[in-house]
Amino acid sequence: MKTFEEQTEHVVNALYYDLLYGDEIDNRCLQTDSGGPEPFEGEPPSDFDPVIIASRLRQIGDQCNMDFERVSSQVLAEVLTGKMEKFGAAVDSLSRSWSDQNPEMVYERAFLSVSVKLMMYILKKVPSMFHPSQLTTVINGNAQVKNYIEACGGWENLDD
Repeated sequence: MKTFEEQTEHVVNALYYDLLYGDEIDNRCLQTDSGGPEPFEGEPPSDFDPVIIASRLRQIGDQCNMDFERVSSQVLAEVLTGKMEKFGAAVDSLSRSWSDQNPEMVYERAFLSVSVKLMMYILKKVPSMFHPSQLTTVINGNAQVKNYIEACGGWENLDD
């Protein structure tokens, strides 16, 4: 079994390539390109499929209805002007604000939604500014989000 961090990297890479290239490539090939669900030798097969999970993550991102151009946030403004090192801080700040305003939205879910939506926004505006490792680092670096995903049964059970 791959670690949570390795799985996150595969999921984010699949999402990144889907967002960048969409219909230009067969998403099924991402499964093997990204390390896919091939088990380690002697390990039982897994339900972990980064392409399917990336699709679920994209749907979670689609739930975010923020208009990033209208949000008043210094850290978001810095990200939108190219300071990608502030990506994590912007996601955390926007997620906390959104979950505070919508009590039915738990922070961890808001975090995933905002991070994916912000990634999508940046990729539309300036694709060269974003690298998938930025989202991978943000997710892997947030123990609260990691615990939430693991409590769901791991990436493969997120939104089942």
